[in-house]
Amino acid sequence: MTATADLTEIADRSLLIVEDDKAFLDRLARAMETRGFAVSTCDNVSDGLHHIDKTPPAFAVVDLRLGDGNGLDVVSALKRQRPDARAIVLTGYGNIATAVTAVKMGAVDYLSKPADADDVVAALLASSTDKSQLPQNPMSADRVRWEHIQRIYEMCNRNVSETARRLNMHRRTLQRILAKRAPR
Repeated sequence: MTATADLTEIADRSLLIVEDDKAFLDRLARAMETRGFAVSTCDNVSDGLHHIDKTPPAFAVVDLRLGDGNGLDVVSALKRQRPDARAIVLTGYGNIATAVTAVKMGAVDYLSKPADADDVVAALLASSTDKSQLPQNPMSADRVRWEHIQRIYEMCNRNVSETARRLNMHRRTLQRILAKRAPR
């Protein structure tokens, strides 16, 4: 059964996209509308939270890093307002620690950018019994280091100073590492 066929069986097709990259937001919104969703868009956390308070959608696609905060706050608020909602986190700064945190907060999937609209629809409509396939290539040593740093950072509630202390590294060095994209 295709994703479009799955969507025709769903009564509430409301979708909120929270993304601060305007060009990507517009492209994704148009693509999701052509696939049958009733799309609303926001470009920051505060607008996303306001929209959820007013009319919580059935689906959400939320960027992790937004100009005014963390997209996980939007996912958490959506799950409080509407527990049956299906949200995915979409980010260019993907790592295992934030993926685990996103799932704990109620996200059903975690996709790395660039993701096309078909990937987003498949993630939104996937059943909980679908299993992910194993990756073709294992992580590099740099990526494993990155993941470890991100895990400790999340365990310290995103406190840079505490994370740097626990990792025995200078705070500025840690800030530079956190500002970069994840290695391949």
